[in-house]
Amino acid sequence: MAFTTSRTYGSKALYVFGLLSLFLLIQKARAYEFIVGGRNGWSPSGSYAFNQWAESKRFQIQDTLVFNYPADQDSVLYVTKDDYDNCNTANPIKKFTDGHTVYKFSQSGPHYFISGNEEHCHKNEKLVVVVLADRSNKKGNSPPPAGSNPSPPPTTEESPDTPSDMNPPPHKNAAAAFSSFVTLLFSGGALLGSSLVLLV
Repeated sequence: MAFTTSRTYGSKALYVFGLLSLFLLIQKARAYEFIVGGRNGWSPSGSYAFNQWAESKRFQIQDTLVFNYPADQDSVLYVTKDDYDNCNTANPIKKFTDGHTVYKFSQSGPHYFISGNEEHCHKNEKLVVVVLADRSNKKGNSPPPAGSNPSPPPTTEESPDTPSDMNPPPHKNAAAAFSSFVTLLFSGGALLGSSLVLLV
C-alpha cells in the first residue's frame, strides 16, 4: 500500500512538472501586446506618466504597442530622439492616424513616440520604449549588407603556432544552444513522464 501511495505522489509530481515545463516553453515563444495608457488610452492626461509605465515593462522584439485615441483629435508619430525631445511633429519617421495603432517592434534599442498634436506632446503625451536585444541568435549570422566594403585582406605577419591539443574557444551560440537543449530535454522528459502517468 505504501509503495502505491508513493508511486501515485511521484506520478502526480512528474505530471505537474511536465505541465510547468510546457507552460514555460509556451511563455518563452510568446510576444506580448501592451496597451499604452491602459483604459485612458493615448491621451494628454497630465497625471499619467507614459515613460514611467514603460520603464516598468520589459519590451522585446516582436512585442507590440497598441495606441487607442480619437482619430479626429490625435495621432501617433514615430520620431527621432531630437524630435522627441523638442516635440517636433514636422518630420516623423512614421505617422499613424487610424485611432487604433498597433506598432510591432522589429529591432532592439530606444523607440520614440509623440502625439501628432504638438500641444498634446508638450503635455507629456510622448513615450520612449527601450526594446531589449534579442539574445537567442535564432537568425544566425547574416551576410553583410549589399554595397558594404569587404574586410581587408589578412596581414602577411605570421602568427605563432597554436598547440594542437588546445580546445577551440566555445562558439558564441553555445550558451543559447545549451539553454534550448536543456529546455527541450526537460520538456521531453516531462511529456514522457506525464504520458506514463496516464498509462498507469
